Amino acid sequence: MAKIIHMMVRVLDERRSLDFYARAFGLEPAERLPFDGFTLIYLRNRENDMELELTVNHDRTAPYTHGDGYGHMAVAVDELDGEHARFTALGFTVTPVKEFAPGGSLLARFFFVTDPDGYKIEVLQRHGRYR
Repeated sequence: MAKIIHMMVRVLDERRSLDFYARAFGLEPAERLPFDGFTLIYLRNRENDMELELTVNHDRTAPYTHGDGYGHMAVAVDELDGEHARFTALGFTVTPVKEFAPGGSLLARFFFVTDPDGYKIEVLQRHGRYR
């Protein structure tokens, strides 16, 4: 069977992105691979087997556009309300906490946070299928 090992996003400012992902999700560089024209940085924490790959194109000066194709990345946390308060205190752009309960049965509690490059990240309460 295939195993998902990483997801890649393009970022404009390496330091700003590393700071965001460290403070928001405890993701730290597992490896940094500089090449001519671009750098790949693989982020992870001890909770994850999958990595987030940041691609920094050295000559890029304009922010990336996401078009209509990017969806989102999702993470699960133990204490959603506490993380929402922490992200708010850190000055991150967050949406209100929402509950999704089709048919009256709770499927998910979540909010979204926006990273420095405009990518939306869904933060879900660990529950049901979201572990």
